[in-house]
Amino acid sequence: MTHLRYLTAGESHGPSLTAILEGMPSGLALSIADINHQLARRQKGYGRGGRMKIETDEVEITSGVRHALTLGSPISLLIQNRDWKNWQEEMSVASSAVPPKRVVTRPRPGHADLVGGIKYDFRDLRNVLERASARETTARVACGAIARRLLEEFDIHLAGHVIAVGNIRSQAPTATAMEILAKTEDSPLRCLDSQAEARMLALVDEAKKKGDSLGGIFEIVVDGLPPGLGSYVQWDRKLDGKLAQAILSIQAVKGVDLTVGEGELVCLIGANGA
Repeated sequence: MTHLRYLTAGESHGPSLTAILEGMPSGLALSIADINHQLARRQKGYGRGGRMKIETDEVEITSGVRHALTLGSPISLLIQNRDWKNWQEEMSVASSAVPPKRVVTRPRPGHADLVGGIKYDFRDLRNVLERASARETTARVACGAIARRLLEEFDIHLAGHVIAVGNIRSQAPTATAMEILAKTEDSPLRCLDSQAEARMLALVDEAKKKGDSLGGIFEIVVDGLPPGLGSYVQWDRKLDGKLAQAILSIQAVKGVDLTVGEGELVCLIGANGA
């Protein structure tokens, strides 16, 4: 089996997001529902922005699958942006005699706006934020949903849960991936500790009223992995390094702890974490 790799493309307020997943073996049972289920899970979560109320993400598989089985060729995915209807003129591919109205000239702290504008010589920072936006993770989740289907064939399961928001930490004991999925699907913050979660929700509401934000910590549990993944013989084949890069590439993630247990990661609140 070849290595899996994927590419994503698309702007936050463009017409769509695109992903290409290469290296998936042939003969894997895959349905659109498998991917849409994970896209719907992505849109859950307490305190999410208004964009989540606009989008109802559904995938279109445009290649690499026939009669609900993968072909072994690249799988291409398309996800329409519903908010595009409100941005067609502003984000048009064609040139326009009318200057853009939603120009961004003030970089936001903690975002890619300033360095992106300097690197690519943009005066309108919308050219940066449209691609740097966390909306891009929609395409990643679609690719990840297919990867999860492959892992299921080997009885490998994974799940994530929140263990801290601000200065409030969950006191829930360690759980398996399947236990986490069963207990957190209807949880507003995907937290195993219901008492801590109630305090977390109140803290989110307080930060929202102040126009501030909160840091948090989530844990990913993977069950059923065989030994020997990755390799110590070269720096770029080490599993810890690959995992750290994947997690740190997610927008707003600022730290990764690969130790067993809670580790020493800390949460920063609002401007303190910018």
